[in-house]
Amino acid sequence: MTTSIISISELSQRSGVSQHTLRYYEKAAVLAPVTRAANGHRRYLASDVAWLAFVLRLKATGMPLAEIKQYAELRSQGDMTVPQRLAVLELHRARLVVNIQELSNNLAALDDKIGVYRQSMRSTRKSTQKSKK
Repeated sequence: MTTSIISISELSQRSGVSQHTLRYYEKAAVLAPVTRAANGHRRYLASDVAWLAFVLRLKATGMPLAEIKQYAELRSQGDMTVPQRLAVLELHRARLVVNIQELSNNLAALDDKIGVYRQSMRSTRKSTQKSKK
């Protein structure tokens, strides 16, 4: 079995995250320190790539970086922190559900307004067509 090892530039290309941000995440302890080649270049394993993907998912769903850092710290402490990590994720999920409901309500309001404008335009066209007859 071979282990896939990628460079920071490859990870940046694959993830869409700049190399600068990847270094910052490592410095901020969001990403664990990675292995390095003899020349000092970072070498990322598949497990690092998977963790980054999860971090990006948390970020995309609105988890603040401070909470991601807290979660990463708990994760680094091992299985004894599973209950705390579960609590962090459940809290984030609950906030996400509320956010989705708010977005859904806002979408419905936009759809209503679009419907009003479309109806107004249809009415205007009809009255303009009638006056041309």
